[in-house]
Order: sequence, then C-alpha cells, then structure tokens
Amino acid sequence: MVQPPSRASKGVLTEPPCAAQPAIPWDHGYPRHGTLAPAHRGSGRRHRLRRRRVRHLRPVAGRTRDRCGRAGRVRLRHRGHDAGLGLPVGAAGMNHRSEIRDFLTTRRARITPERAGLPSYGTTRRVPGLRREEAAMLAGVSVDYYTRLERGNLAGVSESVLESLARAFQLDDAEREHLYDLARQANKSPRPARRRTTPAVRPVVQQLLDAMTGAPAYVRNGRLDILAANQLGRAVFAPLFEGPPNLARFIYLDPASQEFYRDWEQLAEDVVALLRGEAGRNPYDRGLTDLIGELSTRSEIFRTSWAAHNVRLHRSGVKRLRHPLVGDLSLAYESMELTADQNLRLNAYSAAPGSADQDALNLIASWAATTAKERA
Repeated sequence: MVQPPSRASKGVLTEPPCAAQPAIPWDHGYPRHGTLAPAHRGSGRRHRLRRRRVRHLRPVAGRTRDRCGRAGRVRLRHRGHDAGLGLPVGAAGMNHRSEIRDFLTTRRARITPERAGLPSYGTTRRVPGLRREEAAMLAGVSVDYYTRLERGNLAGVSESVLESLARAFQLDDAEREHLYDLARQANKSPRPARRRTTPAVRPVVQQLLDAMTGAPAYVRNGRLDILAANQLGRAVFAPLFEGPPNLARFIYLDPASQEFYRDWEQLAEDVVALLRGEAGRNPYDRGLTDLIGELSTRSEIFRTSWAAHNVRLHRSGVKRLRHPLVGDLSLAYESMELTADQNLRLNAYSAAPGSADQDALNLIASWAATTAKERA
C-alpha cells in the first residue's frame, strides 16, 4: 500500500518530540529548530523556513529558549544591551531611539487626565498617566503619528510638533531643551562613538579663576570633570580633589560625599539630571557613555535615578556643605557658560557679607594661603 507523502517530504517544517531532537547547530546566527527536508534546497523557501524558526525563540536576558526549554546564545545586533536604561550600545554610543522612547513614555506617564484637563472615565486605568490616544489629542497629531514618535523616531519632526508635545506634557525649560536636543540628534547622520579629548582650560580662564581670591570657583565640562580651579576652590572642595576630580564619581562612588554634602540626595538627583541632559546633546561621546556605564554598574541608586529620564538646569542655587575644617557651610553659587569654550561652565560660590558663612570662608582662605606658602 502506498503511504501518503509526509509533511517533511513536502518541504514543511516538522517539530518532533523534544527528546528526539538532536543537538541544534548554528547557521548564519540563526538557531535551527526542528528538521528540514532536502526538498527545495537552495530556493527561497529555505530562507523563509529559517526565518520561521526564529519566531519560535523568545529572548531571555541575552539568551534564547525554544519550545522545549533549551537555552542557546543569541547574537545581538550591537555589542551592548542597555536593558531600558539608555546605556552605551556598541560603537553607536547611546541608544538614541531608546532615549527618545523612554523620555516620551515617562513624560506621558506622569500627566494624569485631571492634570491635563481631560475627563477621566472609569475607576481603573491600565496605564499610568495619559493613554497614547489622549496624548495624541493634546498634541494635535494622529495616534499613528504619535505612536511613531514614541517608538523613538523623531526624524523630520517639525518644530511646531515639538512645541505641541512640550505643551501637552507640560515640560519645563530643561525638559523642552532636552526634547529639542533629542530631535536634533535624530536628524543627524549616525556616526561612530568618539572619545572626546579633555580640553585644556585657556590660560586667560585660569588667570580669571586665580583673580577671584574671595570666591571659590572651578571650571567643569559636561561630564562633570573639574578641569581647573582657584586656590580657594580647591580648599573648599578639598575632599573632591583627593582623586581625579569628577563630581559624578565622587557623589556616587565615594562614601565621603554623603558626609561632605548635607543635601546629598538632592545633589545626587541633580547630577543624574545633568548627565541625562548631556547625553541628549552629545550621545556619541565615548567618555560620557563609559562614565554612565561605570556608574550604572557600581551604583544601584544611580541606575534607579537614570531610568527616570529626568533632566534639570543647574544654573544657580545654594550648596550646603560640611567642611572638615569649619563645619557647616552654606554658599550661593552661579553657573556660567564660557561662550568661547565649547561645553565648559564656570561655577563660582559666595557667602553673604558679614555672615557666619563668610567668616568660615575667610578662615578656609587663610588656611589655604598658609598651606600654599609652606609647600612653596
């Protein structure tokens, strides 16, 4: 009796029981699953069957498992994987689409219908904050177009749409600036990550710092490296200068920072917000991605704050310190951009005239001058 042709002989993918399956070889980065009949070899159908096999696999933390539960390695498109944190991804620098997606998603999640002036129907909502349909309506765009934006595609977006998004999500100045930075980077051609050399502070800037004898001051870059400081600045922020001075590393990786900064929690959030803003402006800065990767690996607090995608302008305020020489010290500060130097800012600190903080600052200045003479 002639047996009817099997499914395998027709070139259809079969799936024998798990125990009967042999070891799974690899071919062009795709794991094989099941058996493949010799029919249609070399045809386009073989490629389609291979693609069909990939659908049987589900990624689990950088690996895959087939329907029988066997694990195997998976080849990622990039060398790194950011796990939703916007960390460095291979040679491409920051995962820019992920940056855009997470920023818009977190902004949408914090706006409730009541806050946006929309009616809220029902007692339970499946998503925090606004639905995509509500966000699209507030921004004056279609749902499909907003979905495209939230998936990380800001290429070609107009300024009017960006302004509509800023109004819909009630963005502040720092968040609006960050949104525009993300849009500018999306419209640039991608380029390999580059390790930016630390610029040398111009001699005239160092002369300006040295002339500020009554105010501690320093110059920093976008990665929060302190590139230059005057004598009083080094004395006031002495714990920071015990190693290569970087504000982010000191705050998150040095336990002494929690004793030195009386408002450590707030300052830690400000540091993350500054780095997030810098990542939007310079996503291909290898030094920046290395710094963020190091902090994310070594500090759980940084990882949590980084995932919030908050940005903030840090131009003026008050620093409350606990100095090892004089104790509690409160100083007002101003942060000014050096327009002739790319991405450099000058931070200067002062105390109210006649106050106890001014007396403490004078004591530190006297101690620093005496120490400098002894070393000379």
